[in-house]
Amino acid sequence: MRILVTGGAGFIGSHLVDALVARGHKVRVLDSLIEQVHPGGKPQFLNPVAELLVGDVGDVEAVRAALDGVEAVFHQAAEVGVGQSMYEPVRYMTTNTIGTTLLVDEIRKRKDTIKKVVVASSMSIYGEGEYECAKCGSVAPAVRDLEKLQTGAWDIVCPQCGGGLTPVATRETKQLFPASVYAVSKQDQEQLSLIMGRAYGIPTVALRYFNGYGTRQALSNPYTGVCAIFCSRMLNNKAPLIYEDGKQTRDFVHVSDIVQANLLALQNSAADYQAINVGSGEPIDISAVAQLLAEAMGKDIRAEVTEQMRVGDIRHCVADISKAKRLLGYKPQVRLAEGMRELSAWVTQQTAEDRAAQAAEELEKNKLVVSAV
Repeated sequence: MRILVTGGAGFIGSHLVDALVARGHKVRVLDSLIEQVHPGGKPQFLNPVAELLVGDVGDVEAVRAALDGVEAVFHQAAEVGVGQSMYEPVRYMTTNTIGTTLLVDEIRKRKDTIKKVVVASSMSIYGEGEYECAKCGSVAPAVRDLEKLQTGAWDIVCPQCGGGLTPVATRETKQLFPASVYAVSKQDQEQLSLIMGRAYGIPTVALRYFNGYGTRQALSNPYTGVCAIFCSRMLNNKAPLIYEDGKQTRDFVHVSDIVQANLLALQNSAADYQAINVGSGEPIDISAVAQLLAEAMGKDIRAEVTEQMRVGDIRHCVADISKAKRLLGYKPQVRLAEGMRELSAWVTQQTAEDRAAQAAEELEKNKLVVSAV
């Protein structure tokens, strides 16, 4: 097939491009190569067989050129970063929401030739994950109370009885409570794509990525995934900065498993017009992630726990991947310890400018950090 990958020069997009090329597809990449992600311009790892168009999804002429002759679209392009989105909301909404609107509008004009659209959504749209209360059963909390957070009460209590909650795997049916501008924009990307796909009969799938990690992450971008940020700090012999108490849990999924889900969505119609979780299904707390990376990199560095909370952050969220298994045949292949070793081996061969402190200062300046007192 002739396939377009927006954001195809990025972390996940470039791995997807490699997999598509390896399967004999003709691949075109549309990427704006923004300085924050690509300080050196076109990355050396971008597959030379793929056609690169440097342009923005917000530029209608660039989008039209990119869609010329295309039969399938993987929409990976997005501004990424919870914290940054809270003080640069126009930038995030313009690229993610308006850019996606322009893209899907051009796709609908080609409904007779485009056979599949796969859009990168995000677990961030859930806000908090799902919980169980011993008395009240299943609970889907909204955003956390800032006054309680100022006392260091990081964990969520049952909104009905006030009792403790146990985090459980988050299903696609959970009510959405996006807690940041980034999350709102990702929800927009997902819903715009699915709505237009249904309306015009263009098979469309939204993949809700959990915390992706792996080689090619932008190590000098302080708003990328937490693994890359931690690696950048330790590569520069600095302690990773951990917000809250470090016991918040996430679901880390290797980039090759994200690619696996994308390929399955392309070739399988069972998930058309639906949103699907893509994760490992395994929770791990953030402090343990920092320790795993330090050990893999051979660094005797302990993380610095700040006892602060960033506005827009959540406490717990791990994927229920049963729908992806059932509809797509998805099965995670890379265990976290194995993936961390691979990532660390790659990181130690890189150079990175550590900008985590700069990002933290921006959050402080914009009053987007809550400190426990």
